[in-house]
Amino acid sequence: MIVEDQHEAIEFLRRHAQESGGPLVVVTTHISHVFLSGDRAFKMKRAALFPYLDFSTPEKRMKACADEVDLNRRTAPDLYIGVRRLTRGEAGNLDVDGAGPLVEPFIEMRRFDEDCLLDNMARQGRLTPRIMTDLVGAIADLHRTATVSLDHGGASALAAVIETNDQALRATGLIPASDADAMLAHFRRALDRHSPLLDLRRSAGKVRRCHGDLILRNICLLDGRPTLFDCIEFDETLATIDVLYDLAFLLMDLWIKRERQLANLVFNRYLDECDEIDGVALVPFFMAIRATVRAHVTATQAAEDGSEEAAQMRRDALAHLDLANSLLGPSSPRCIAVGGLSGAGKSTTAAHIAPEIPPPPGARVLSSDRMRKRLHGVAPETRLPNAAYAPAVSQQVYDRLRQEAARTLAKGWPVVVDAVFDRAEERAAIEQSAKQADVPFHGFWLTAPMPELASRIAARKLDPSDATTEVLAAQSQRDPGRIDWAVVDAGHEPDATSREIITRLSLAGCARPDRS
Repeated sequence: MIVEDQHEAIEFLRRHAQESGGPLVVVTTHISHVFLSGDRAFKMKRAALFPYLDFSTPEKRMKACADEVDLNRRTAPDLYIGVRRLTRGEAGNLDVDGAGPLVEPFIEMRRFDEDCLLDNMARQGRLTPRIMTDLVGAIADLHRTATVSLDHGGASALAAVIETNDQALRATGLIPASDADAMLAHFRRALDRHSPLLDLRRSAGKVRRCHGDLILRNICLLDGRPTLFDCIEFDETLATIDVLYDLAFLLMDLWIKRERQLANLVFNRYLDECDEIDGVALVPFFMAIRATVRAHVTATQAAEDGSEEAAQMRRDALAHLDLANSLLGPSSPRCIAVGGLSGAGKSTTAAHIAPEIPPPPGARVLSSDRMRKRLHGVAPETRLPNAAYAPAVSQQVYDRLRQEAARTLAKGWPVVVDAVFDRAEERAAIEQSAKQADVPFHGFWLTAPMPELASRIAARKLDPSDATTEVLAAQSQRDPGRIDWAVVDAGHEPDATSREIITRLSLAGCARPDRS
């Protein structure tokens, strides 16, 4: 709800922004007016009052502006220039940073190319695994250094968010009261199921002063680097949250935009960077809450918008609610192993099938190539010496893969394990891990002609695998023994291989049917 007429300040800031040169672009959200001109952006808080936000006075908006600059300089120090003040002169005129009383605060920022906003890049199909991997690094850095709180978060905090979401959603009139009742009951049941883990993670220091609004439109490429900006500044409680709840907003946003492989990649790269597997069962629940937040925010914007876009906004809001409802059920863990000689496309196949293994954002992918690099403390693309591939080291890699798979399955989450698995005892061991966890197991053995395998290996660049054609030749001389796993012809395009495996898994009731 807008509680104050800001027309005078808006018109003044329009003129002020135009002094930066270049055409003026005005962007209005449910809580801000942003004026873009030349190399500057000027952001003014709307005089809004919602169940989750109070910008009802200039003084409250001033504090929010100051907090916004301070908090966002953690991740985007070059983007935020500072807080400015619109003041009233003796003659009644408005001025910038004058000596008179405060009329309206605003933030001055460095402007970036809108084409570099990740939300726009997603719409244009320009997001890449490299960009998203770099983004995960930025998020992990923020989470590692963020202030820990033992007073925020936990089950009570999520209960409050669920109730606030319910109030805000009902106020929009987006869905009938009976549907809102059912949805609230669904959320409360899920909260009851997850409450002990939520409180345990708070006690373990997993609740921190995070970004709080980690969606694609609040991330840009600045000087070629994924940069987080526009974090939540108006409510310490909403932003001092479980780190996985922070990440879940990005995962949800990618998922609903059908960037599901990238959502799964972000999920997996984050777990590679941060050992948060103990909380993995919370991720769909967190995503559901985030989807509901976007639903009522979008519906509120639609109610205020008189343009033709309002109907589309309402459809988007309903799509978010549909996603939220689909995320609230319990998950069914399972173990999937993908083996085959080097060059068979195991890692590519694992990455393609993982998003199709419910629940969203898909299975945890454990790769022998990445595990080996982690054990040696180097980046995945760093080439290791031959000694790192000695039998004893390889045994250690397979042992760690099994341990990580078992730990993930024990948390109720599906796993895809990607390794050569050319020894019968290695295949038997990963199957035994699934049996001990009492979950279904599915093994796939990829095959392709040797010239094709060699060609793929020769074409690799900046790849976690260090395999060479010489390594392939040595593998081909070993007898893998009897292959009891499903043999899949991987001599064609990787997408075809993945589709075949997804089809087999969907027939077994453990994957979404392929939608390609």
